[in-house]
Amino acid sequence: MKLVLWIVTAFALMSLAAPAFAQNKAPEKTTATAPASGPRAEFLTELKVEQDKFIRLAEAIPADKYGWRPTEGVRSVGEVLLHVAAANYNLPKLIGTPPPAGFSAQGYDKSITDKVKIIAALKDSFDHIRQAVINMPDANLENQLDWFGGKNTQRGILLFTMRHMAEHLGQLIAYARMNGIVPPWTEEQQQQQKQQQKPKQ
Repeated sequence: MKLVLWIVTAFALMSLAAPAFAQNKAPEKTTATAPASGPRAEFLTELKVEQDKFIRLAEAIPADKYGWRPTEGVRSVGEVLLHVAAANYNLPKLIGTPPPAGFSAQGYDKSITDKVKIIAALKDSFDHIRQAVINMPDANLENQLDWFGGKNTQRGILLFTMRHMAEHLGQLIAYARMNGIVPPWTEEQQQQQKQQQKPKQ
């Protein structure tokens, strides 16, 4: 519960008053290329894993379940996905890439209800954070910034971002399971195991 309150507070402090987010755009691409090694490369590798699982699970959950929530007062399926998208847009400003013009984290998780549009926003948000990390120089990794009464490095921001994604992927997996939906990658593993266990003719 403390972690949830801390994250909510984090977004409230990082949000700036702005008009409703009208259009999703990735940060401007530069001549920078994706790193082949080092912390940023490792982050981008893990980011792809998280993105693939979020998108596949979002696609597997039926549209009529996007408003489902386990109990009152917690985020629905759609709101969890948009909360992750909001973080992907908002957190990169701490490593030098501002969110798209007109974006406001405040209330973003309730700003869209259509499944197709939510998935599109999620995909765009992953493009945004990926490009932000590509644009980020390795020399900035140890740069310090104020962080909730203490200090953190830009490397630490990347670690926090990945932890935040993993937490909400777990939440979404639990939501799916409660609705009888097996995560697609688990279903694939189960099918492969069944094939391997079949007696050879």
